[in-house]
Amino acid sequence: MKTSNIGDAIQHGIDLLKGDDSVDKTYCSQKHYPDAHATLQAFAHAREKVFAINRWSDVSSLTADFVLHDSSGLPKSTGWPVVGDLIRLELPGPTPVNWIKVTQVVDEETKAGFTARPCADPHENENRTEHFFTDESSSTFRVEWVGNTLTACQIGENERINNQNPAAGGRAVVNTVIATTGWLFYQKIQWKTLMDYLLE
Repeated sequence: MKTSNIGDAIQHGIDLLKGDDSVDKTYCSQKHYPDAHATLQAFAHAREKVFAINRWSDVSSLTADFVLHDSSGLPKSTGWPVVGDLIRLELPGPTPVNWIKVTQVVDEETKAGFTARPCADPHENENRTEHFFTDESSSTFRVEWVGNTLTACQIGENERINNQNPAAGGRAVVNTVIATTGWLFYQKIQWKTLMDYLLE
């Protein structure tokens, strides 16, 4: 039984590297407050932060740069994301630029955030995904309060390496390196740092 489990894990790892399988990852931070009033005030502050995407780049030199764009690819210096907007994502170091498209925005009494999926570069007019994950993957950024607890989460679903042509273009190898490095350690640095920032 134990040998079978090890074998399954190895096969899963191989399938992930080949882009034949996917994984879900979630990173959360939490803060507890003395009463509902304090929690509500903290939620209002976190809500502003989760939608102020252009300010995310200032969180840390170790984290990525984020720039919000409209659906045609023009930078938005002000305003919050709406469905159809694009986000330009640039990781630290000599890596290619990545793009994601906002597919859902939630702004409710106790919950706020948005979901985005990898997409094409709006300036290239090419039918390929400019991201290290495929366009089947999604990333949700959410702040939520329940009782006197405020939670910020980044929820990655169906994360699959974009290393199959034609969608990968000439990025198959670098996408594999970026994705596996992220799964091993960088995602934890990136998303935990950002989630902590949303609750500061």
